[in-house]
Amino acid sequence: MIEHKTVSLADQVFEHLETDILSGKYNRGEILTESKLSAELGVSRTPIREALRRLEQEHLIEDSGKGSVVIGVTEKDLEDIYLIREQIECLVASMAAENRTDEQLAELKEILELQEFYLAKQDADHIKKMDNKFHNKMYELSGSIVFYDTLLPLHKKTQKYRKASMQSNSRATASVEEHRKIYDAVALGDSELAAKYAKEHVENAFNHIKKG
Repeated sequence: MIEHKTVSLADQVFEHLETDILSGKYNRGEILTESKLSAELGVSRTPIREALRRLEQEHLIEDSGKGSVVIGVTEKDLEDIYLIREQIECLVASMAAENRTDEQLAELKEILELQEFYLAKQDADHIKKMDNKFHNKMYELSGSIVFYDTLLPLHKKTQKYRKASMQSNSRATASVEEHRKIYDAVALGDSELAAKYAKEHVENAFNHIKKG
């Protein structure tokens, strides 16, 4: 059930459904109707209708005339997302190495250390949460609102695949080690090295997903 908070009900419904679609709760081809979602979430059809409109604009669903068909993220979408990330995240890492403040670096280090902590406990869910926070903080450290707004939704759209990766202990371990290399380069202020490690990280993540 959706909780009533300061954020508009339509926004809450949108975020809830977006997460359910991107996490794989709703499979590609599944039909979502206003009546079904209204009963499931315990809200009226008005916020459901607005949320579905926004999801259609995000190309996560499409109208079939009998309801909204789940599209989700296709294999081609995934390839395009990682191609974009590969090109931009190396720039973000380079800019982070040049622009980060000591306070921001400390925040990034805390996130990394938490990820290492959860890795030792083999807690895949928390590893993924810290992975999200690490990347979000890197986007912030770049100092570019444009890059932040571009990369954040792209990273979010791959959550289903990243969750599967984090459940692989070998990939989770490699991912955290790659984050450590990126952090060390950013801490040194070495923009070229930070860009190199960020590019390798995205490439390795995509290669693991393709194998899966």
